[in-house]
Amino acid sequence: MATHTSGYVEVGSGRIWYERAGDGPALLLLHGGPGADSHSLTDLMRAVEWGFTVVRFDQLGSRNSDKPDDTSLWTVERFVDEVETVRRELGLGKMHLLGQSWGAFLALEYALHFQQHLLSLILYSGAASTMQCVDGMNRLKNALPTESVAILNTHESAGTTSDPEYLRVIDELLRKHLCRVDPWPPELKTSMDSISLSVYHTMWGPNEFTCTGTLQHWDRRDRLHEIQVPTLILCGRHDEVIPECSETMHAGISNSELVIFEDSSHHAHFEEPAAFFELLQSHLIGHTPTAGGPSDMARQIENLSC
Repeated sequence: MATHTSGYVEVGSGRIWYERAGDGPALLLLHGGPGADSHSLTDLMRAVEWGFTVVRFDQLGSRNSDKPDDTSLWTVERFVDEVETVRRELGLGKMHLLGQSWGAFLALEYALHFQQHLLSLILYSGAASTMQCVDGMNRLKNALPTESVAILNTHESAGTTSDPEYLRVIDELLRKHLCRVDPWPPELKTSMDSISLSVYHTMWGPNEFTCTGTLQHWDRRDRLHEIQVPTLILCGRHDEVIPECSETMHAGISNSELVIFEDSSHHAHFEEPAAFFELLQSHLIGHTPTAGGPSDMARQIENLSC
């Protein structure tokens, strides 16, 4: 029977909660938000059945982890250090890294600092530039009926983004572009309901389609060529982080594959689970060294330095 543990890792500014299952090469999962939690990625723990150790954790400030009240902690740099601390303290060695949504931003940033520790990188519904992401979200907003666009513009200009009329239109956008399963899977609803507003508002903004936080100028498009590890890029055709963001990453990362799920938005593992998990399994197994010794690709990765 595969081992299964949970516990806490000290990351300098507090403790983060993790769940670990399986025996084998490691897959580390990075959740979205910022400030959501790993509960929405629980289904990805099934990679244990394919022979992998899978670790999910709630980032500092989120759900089961400590929640410091110091908003200066909510930086990309500190979260990168947190990921590396988890990898090191849990003894994950060279690992596969999957980030979803904000987690994909974080995974990309981690790879630019520590790709020598990666077997592969999976960027799921993410972007290499907040500006490109927000531009796409604005296009989605402007594609709404004229009266809905007017409601959004009025309340955003007035700063009344908690008004029920405004929230109704945002909910319309979320149903189209965050998750098209109706009703939402309980794992996703739980994560959305328990999001840390301190982290989310500081780094992103008042809602998914309005970015006013510290992430708004984050851009790594000019550094994508530095990533040499095998990279799988995933998104939904109706994704709130529009497919052009994934296409940009694919164009910039030479050793990458792009797959767009035609019937999905931002959570393909809920919306098209059979296709999603078949693809993920193929990627993980295809980029894991065999028991007989490291593959040529693994040797190349071993020699990488940042």
